[in-house]
Amino acid sequence: MSIAQLSLPDLIGVTLGFIFTLMVFSYIFGDNVLFRIAIYIFIGVSAGYAAVVAFYNVIWPQMLQPLIFGAQSDRLYVLFPTLLGVLLLFKASPRLTRVGNPAIAYLVGVGVATMIGGAVVGTIFPQVQASINVFDEGAYLEGSGVLGQLFKGSVILIGTLATLIYFHFGVRRKEEHPPTRPQWIEWIAWVGQIFIAITFGAVFAGVYAAALTAFIERLNFIIDFLFSIIPV
Repeated sequence: MSIAQLSLPDLIGVTLGFIFTLMVFSYIFGDNVLFRIAIYIFIGVSAGYAAVVAFYNVIWPQMLQPLIFGAQSDRLYVLFPTLLGVLLLFKASPRLTRVGNPAIAYLVGVGVATMIGGAVVGTIFPQVQASINVFDEGAYLEGSGVLGQLFKGSVILIGTLATLIYFHFGVRRKEEHPPTRPQWIEWIAWVGQIFIAITFGAVFAGVYAAALTAFIERLNFIIDFLFSIIPV
């Protein structure tokens, strides 16, 4: 589609996208004013959008509406979170920042409990179950056979155990030597370190592939934009 076929709002959006893409790409030549302006605008727009979404999806329907138009039970229900929200506002003042500490403590406590519960229920238990399932005899008939299934299960089991043992920080104290871990734990931890390195390598490869895909998409956008405004 050429520039002449675009409506005015679409034309403005495409042109701004082209300009901001070039401003971000200017970082190739080092940190400069154009790059900083683009980053500031991006952060400002993102913060403004997040504030609007938070107001219309959380603050207004779940806090202000029950307080103003809700029944007595609804008001009592939102009283505690409203109080915590008011206490958080005191964190903006250096002299009154201690007033907001209870709200921060509550948020941190709930957040940590949620993360621990999510890690145990959503990661550790499924990982244990998955490690057990790879040795299921019923899977031998559906997969690559007994040897292939045993090899796959053994690699998963060894990787899981070695990675967990890598984070074993208990030490055996000696009077004449500094605290050290037993040698057998060191060997298993070394194997776990290899599995961790492979995992981080795969994660980095995925992130790099995603970034490269976004970079190629932006280059195609610039090329399409230039060809649409330059008569051929």
